[in-house]
Amino acid sequence: MPRKPAAAAVWRTQKVNEKDTTHLNAVMCTPFLEDGYIYGVCSYGQLRCLKMETGERVWETFQATTSGEPVRWANAFIVKNGDRFFLFNEKGDLIIAKFSPRGYEEISRAHLLEPTGNASGRPVLWSHPAFANRRVYARNDKEIICVDLALKR
Repeated sequence: MPRKPAAAAVWRTQKVNEKDTTHLNAVMCTPFLEDGYIYGVCSYGQLRCLKMETGERVWETFQATTSGEPVRWANAFIVKNGDRFFLFNEKGDLIIAKFSPRGYEEISRAHLLEPTGNASGRPVLWSHPAFANRRVYARNDKEIICVDLALKR
């Protein structure tokens, strides 16, 4: 009889409630794992870094999602490219940043599209972008755009 794969919990969240969490409760964003750390957006818009081995929170910021305050379901989609991360937030901003255990470092930001959806009375854009050939493709409920990301010399 073949052996079943084994799995064991390494750590569990110690959340008090959905707003006061200790770890990462990603709702729409797919967390990114790198060099022993987890980066992702929690359910109130907190971009967080956790130690993968223990779940300990290293840092958090609202800079990429809400500009400062907790907002229920606030989101940014994360895509890695080289040593940088591309974040497309629900406000329609494309952000290029670096993540490390030392913190979040925003390199640039450009507003690409207006949010056309609605969540809890605020406008949102919850559509994951696509990247190909040095371009980003993004859409809202009214249009789809292609933006050239190549450096012009």
